[in-house]
Amino acid sequence: MPSLVKSSPELADESARGATDSLAILIVDDSEDDVLLVERRIRNRFPQAQCTRVDNAEDMRAALSNRRWDLVISDHQMPSFDSLAALETLKASGLDIPFIIYSGELGQQQGVSAMEDGAQDFVYKNAPERLLPAIERELAHWHTRRAKETAERSIVRLANFDELTGLPNRSQFGETLDERLQAATLKAAICYLDLDRFMRINESFGYAAGDTLIRQVGERLSARFARDGIVARMGRDEFAVMFVLQEGQHPTACAELVLQTFAAPFSLGGQELYLTPSMGLSLFPEHGADAMTLMKNAESAMFDAKQNGRKAFQVYRTEINIDSRLRLLIESGLRNAIARDEMSVVYQPFYDLTQRKIIGAEALLRWNHPELGMVSPLRFIPIADETGQILDIGAWALQQACAQTKRWQNDGHFPFTIAVNMSAAQFRQSAVTERVEQVLNDTQLPPASLELEITETLAMQDAPATIATLRRLKDLGVQLAIDDFGTGYSSLAYLKRFPLDILKIDQSFIRDIHRSEDDATIVRAILALARALKLVTHAEGIETPEQLQFLVNERCDRVQGFLYGNPLSVADLTARMEQSLKERALGRSIPAAN
Repeated sequence: MPSLVKSSPELADESARGATDSLAILIVDDSEDDVLLVERRIRNRFPQAQCTRVDNAEDMRAALSNRRWDLVISDHQMPSFDSLAALETLKASGLDIPFIIYSGELGQQQGVSAMEDGAQDFVYKNAPERLLPAIERELAHWHTRRAKETAERSIVRLANFDELTGLPNRSQFGETLDERLQAATLKAAICYLDLDRFMRINESFGYAAGDTLIRQVGERLSARFARDGIVARMGRDEFAVMFVLQEGQHPTACAELVLQTFAAPFSLGGQELYLTPSMGLSLFPEHGADAMTLMKNAESAMFDAKQNGRKAFQVYRTEINIDSRLRLLIESGLRNAIARDEMSVVYQPFYDLTQRKIIGAEALLRWNHPELGMVSPLRFIPIADETGQILDIGAWALQQACAQTKRWQNDGHFPFTIAVNMSAAQFRQSAVTERVEQVLNDTQLPPASLELEITETLAMQDAPATIATLRRLKDLGVQLAIDDFGTGYSSLAYLKRFPLDILKIDQSFIRDIHRSEDDATIVRAILALARALKLVTHAEGIETPEQLQFLVNERCDRVQGFLYGNPLSVADLTARMEQSLKERALGRSIPAAN
C-alpha cells in the first residue's frame, strides 16, 4: 500500500527532533481520507511532522524495521487488521514507541484492555480535539522515559567501559573473563601489556596527542583480537588481551602476535611514531583459577619484563610476586622520600690528570628506605623515571648539589664544578632551561660551575630537539656533557652539532683497556674524536693503576672512579679537599691515586 507521505531519511536524535518539531509518525489505517484529516491536525501543531500510512501487518513490520518512529497511531477496525494486532506487531518488534488508538468503533472496555496490554491511550474519532493533547502528553512521557534509559545506559557504560577507547575497563574485563573461564576445557592466556616510555609522548606532544595514540592502540588490538578473545584497557597506557589457546599452541605465540600489531607505525598529525609494549603472560589454569589472580599475575610478569628490557614479554613465575611487592614498596616510598628526609646526595670527586688535583665532583643520589635500608639507584631511579617521580627528585637533587657547591666555593675551594645527571623526563620538559636558571639564581652558583650530563642514548632519541635544548642551556653559561659515551649509536653528523664541552667515556670500555686491545682501540678512537671536536675527555670507572696509566699515556683530561675513592658524604669530601688545600700550601701535589 503506497504511503501518503514518503519517509524522510533517518532523523537526528530526540533532542534535535524536539528542537525542530520534526516527528516521524506511523499511521495504521485503511482510510486515506481519515489519515489526511489526522495529518492536517498534526501539522497544525508540528509543521515538519512526517507521516506514513500502512494498513496490514506485513507493511507495518517492514516500516518498523526500515526507520525510527516517534509515534504509532492506529485505527481499531480494518478489513484485515485491527489495533490490537497492530499493538502486538509493535511489541514483537521490541521497539519502545508510544502507541495511540484513534477509532470510532472501539468499546470503552476494549480501550481499557488495550492500555493494560501496552497502548498509551485511545481517542475516539468523534472527539478529534483530544488527539493533539494525547500526542503531546505521550511524546513528553516517551522523551522522559528515553532520557532516563539513556542516563542509565550511560552510567552502566561508564562503570564498565573505558570512555576514551570504548573497550571494556578492568572491572568489566574481570567479569567477562570469569564468565569465559567457566568452560571446563578452556585453556587461555592473559596478556597484560604496558606501552614503553609513553610518558615521553605526553611530555613531548601533549596529552591530547597521547589520547589519540591510546585510541589507535585500542582500535588495532580490538580489530586483531576482540573477535575470538577479550580486549580491555586496564589503565593509563595499559591494555589486556585474553586469548583462547588452541590445541598445541604455545602461549608465547600470543605475545608474538601482539608484538606484530605494533610493527607498523602509528600516525600522529601526519608524523609516524613507533610504539613498543612490554608484556606479561599468565596462563589458565596453571597460574590461577579466577580472573583476579590471573590479571594480578600477568601484571606482575609485565613489570618483570620491563625490568629485563622493554619491548619484551615474560611468562609469570612464582618468584615474580616477590619482585612485584618490592617494586610497589619502592614506588610508594618514593612519593614521600624527600619529605621524610630519606634522600641524600653524595659526591664522587673527579681529578684533572694534568694538575693532579680535585677539580669537581659528580652528584649521586642515595636513598635510605626505613624498611629496605639503602636502596640502589639502579633499583629506584628506573621506577622513579617510569612513574614520573624523577621530576621532583631530580629537581631536589639539582638544588642540593648547586647549593653545596656554592658553600664549598665560599669556603675557598674554587674553582670547583659539580656534575649533575639529567633524566630524560627532566631534559624533555618544555621549561627545563627556566628551571635550571632558577636554581642557579637561588643558589648564586656561577653557571660555569655546573655541568649538566645527558646520556648518549637520550641525546640521539630526537637529535634536532636535543640540539635546540642544549643550545638554550648553553646560553645560560653552564657546561654540557655527554655521559656513557660509546654505549649508544651517535651520528657524528649530529654529535659535532651538539654544543658540548665534555665527553664522558663509559666505564664498560675502561674496565679492560689494559687487557683488551679492542677496548683500548675504542678508547683511543673516542679520545681522538673528542680532541678533534675540542671537547674535554673524562673517563669513568677507574679502579686500577693500570687503567690510570693507560689514560695518562693517551692524554685523557679527567678521571673518576673507585681508585680515587667511593662517593663521599659532604663531610668526607670537605675533609679531603681541606687536606688538598694544605698539601698545595706546602707545595705538594696530590698523588695520582689515594
